[in-house]
Amino acid sequence: MSDNPYAPRRIRTLPSWLLGRAAARGHRLVADALASEGMRMMHHAVLSAVAELGPVSQAELGRTLSIDPKDMVAIVNDLQKDELVTRTPDPNDRRKNAIEISAEGQRRLRRTQRLGDQANAELTAALSPEEREQLIALLTRIVTPER
Repeated sequence: MSDNPYAPRRIRTLPSWLLGRAAARGHRLVADALASEGMRMMHHAVLSAVAELGPVSQAELGRTLSIDPKDMVAIVNDLQKDELVTRTPDPNDRRKNAIEISAEGQRRLRRTQRLGDQANAELTAALSPEEREQLIALLTRIVTPER
């Protein structure tokens, strides 16, 4: 039922316990897959967001992904150093930088997305395609409850 058979049965049947164990396993699988491309999970998340939203400011990236501004600066610096993103003055506000994905960033993102998809397929391998869809729908409802 969980990856810790010694936990008390009551604990092993709690949704919070199971979600935590599933999240830890998913994190481990995806982190290991991305590491084969020299990418960390937060860097991958930022690169994905830049590809989807770009050109975008660092502040907007931080708000979108709930990343502290100091951490965002470090992540964007790393991505820029690896030539995966470019940073140019925002034409709408010269005080801000616009972050865009580079051609190399697009190539790397395609590879890391494929690796992430494979890791998620491994995570949900015990489920049928219909069950995977249902799991995603249920988790989405848990993560974003109606107000």
